[in-house]
Order: sequence, then C-alpha cells, then structure tokens
Amino acid sequence: MEFRHFQPAKVLAPYIRHYYVFESAGNAVYEDTVFPSGDMEIIFNLGEGIWESFREDGFQNNPAIELWGQITRPLQIRSSGAHLMLGVRFFTHTTSFLLDDEIAIFNDQVSDLTDVMGAGIRHLHGTLQEAPSFTARIALLDEFFTSRLMRASGRQERLDRVAHILTSITKDATENNIGRIAGTFGITTRYLHKLVYQHTGLSPKSFDKIHRFKTSLKLIGENKMPLTSIAYDAGYFDQSHFIRDFKSFTGLTPSAYISNLSAVNQMLIN
Repeated sequence: MEFRHFQPAKVLAPYIRHYYVFESAGNAVYEDTVFPSGDMEIIFNLGEGIWESFREDGFQNNPAIELWGQITRPLQIRSSGAHLMLGVRFFTHTTSFLLDDEIAIFNDQVSDLTDVMGAGIRHLHGTLQEAPSFTARIALLDEFFTSRLMRASGRQERLDRVAHILTSITKDATENNIGRIAGTFGITTRYLHKLVYQHTGLSPKSFDKIHRFKTSLKLIGENKMPLTSIAYDAGYFDQSHFIRDFKSFTGLTPSAYISNLSAVNQMLIN
C-alpha cells in the first residue's frame, strides 16, 4: 500500500487540506476501522478494487465516487482487489462551499456523490480515469473545485467566520468560553451553535472532542511522549478522560491502538 499527498492550488488552500493518492496491488481481502478525523472527504475510485463500509444491515459496496460525511464513531470497512484512489480532504467546515445540503445528513456514512452533485461530478470522474498522469489529475481537480468555489463566492465570508470560531474553540471549549466567543463575533451562543453545526455537521462540543482526539493521534504518531503526557498536551483534564474519549472514537484503549496501528488510520495523523 502507498499513500501520497498533493497540495491544491493556492486559491483552494483555505478550503482543501490536501489531495491524496492511495494505491494497492494485492488481491487479498483487507479489513480495517476508520476513526473520526473532523474532516470530510471525497474519494474517486479509479481502479478495479471493491471497497465496502458497514451499515446497519451489514457491509455494502461503496460507490465509485464516495462522499465521506463526518465520522463520529468507529466505522468498519473492508476491501478486495487492486486499488487506485484519488482523495480530496476538506477542512472541517469547508465542504459546505460545495454542498447545498445540511452537512449533518451525511454523518457516519459513505454517500454516492453523484446523487448529490449529478452529471458534473460524474464527468469529472470519467476525465480523471482517462488522464495520462497524476499531475494531470491534480490539475483537473484544481480546475473543478476552483470553478465551484467561484460559484459559491457569496458563502466565503461566512466560511471565514466559521473558521475563526473553530480556531477559538480549539483554544478553550468550556461552556463559559463559548459564550465569550459568541460575544466576540457579535452573535448569540445559540447562533454560534447553529453556524458550527450547519457548516461542520458537529456541535461545538463534538468538534472540540474530535480535535483533541486528533491531536492525541498526532502525538502518538510522533512516538516521543508517554501516554500520560499526551493526554495533557492534547487538552484532556486527566488520563481517565483521555482513555474514555479515545475508546469511544476507536473502540480501543490508547495502548491497544498503538499495538494495532493500521495503514488507513495512519492517514488521520497527517
């Protein structure tokens, strides 16, 4: 398996965290569990392999163009065959420049993006399959998303406001501070909750919990600190709070996670 990351065009940098390519050549069945990352993704499947995700009635095939909503709990996946996947990872709040729907309706599921965006995204998928190189594919993505961003120019001011609110929340997410943050932006606490939920699919509290969890994953990946230090540096009040939240997002304790770190979930660290 191989992951590679690519940066988007400069105009897209505030909205798209990165593009990535995932390739695998084997035919063995592969199973894994995806954890919350705080970000939404689009994945274009360009190879012959099959990906499945677990839903209430069992595993179901993922579509050729996947829209990953906010994952708030562990999600089982499995695959077979050789894969060539081109992914687009957005920042927590920025998929809303692309989608007219309420973001939360996509939570904890993999949706077919053609059902949401129609012929335009289907045409892009076809041109990506025919493109002669990854350089050409990245250029196609830049062109498509820049065009969509220009169409959504009226949303950019609100997106910027939400970005500043989320940054403030990561510094101190206590209920009292949420009220102060709202006052700083000249809005009510209720409207702050509404803005964050509309653009991220998460409440401010859930956003903060996932942010701390993601920070802990990064620190674990650096492999330089004991778990007790990671808990405090990630913003947890104590070790038990860290373990409880970590297990709710992964189904594992932090020490068990370290022993079972997989290729797919290493992407969360980057």
